[in-house]
Amino acid sequence: MSLVHMYYRIRSWEEEVTMKYVALMSVFVLLAITCVRPTIDLEAEIAAVEIVLDEYVKSVETEDMELYGKLVMHDTTMVNFGGFGKPIVGWTALEKVMDGQNEMLSETKIEVSGLQIHISADGKLAWATCLWDLKAMMAENPVELPVRCTWVLEKHEAGWKIVHFHKSMPAG
Repeated sequence: MSLVHMYYRIRSWEEEVTMKYVALMSVFVLLAITCVRPTIDLEAEIAAVEIVLDEYVKSVETEDMELYGKLVMHDTTMVNFGGFGKPIVGWTALEKVMDGQNEMLSETKIEVSGLQIHISADGKLAWATCLWDLKAMMAENPVELPVRCTWVLEKHEAGWKIVHFHKSMPAG
């Protein structure tokens, strides 16, 4: 084999290796681009969740079931836990429980403290915890309850919706 022939053969091999390298690098770049999670504005999402939770408190204090209904997911399989009783399954049952609460309590005021909000890495799920100091009147009797709250919210096109909550009172 002549030197010229060897030169062209090596040159051809170099071009082939270069093309494979470029193709391989292109695949890696494409993979990196598609695997990158979308960036979320964490502060904005936390603020948006806080607004939903503030509106929830407002809806309970004012007995505004229309507002309440806009904040909570209307799902038949949703399970929530109130401070007392059995699990509340589905929107219809939750609405009935809230209507009953509104009939029993008046002058409800809720002071929220210790609110902690967390957002999932993909920005589609949030969970929060807080403490409530709930004061109300039950007929002529004042009621004061310390309530521990846990929330789960899901982000939808229309914004954040409460998909689960759990409320409890400390023992003793």
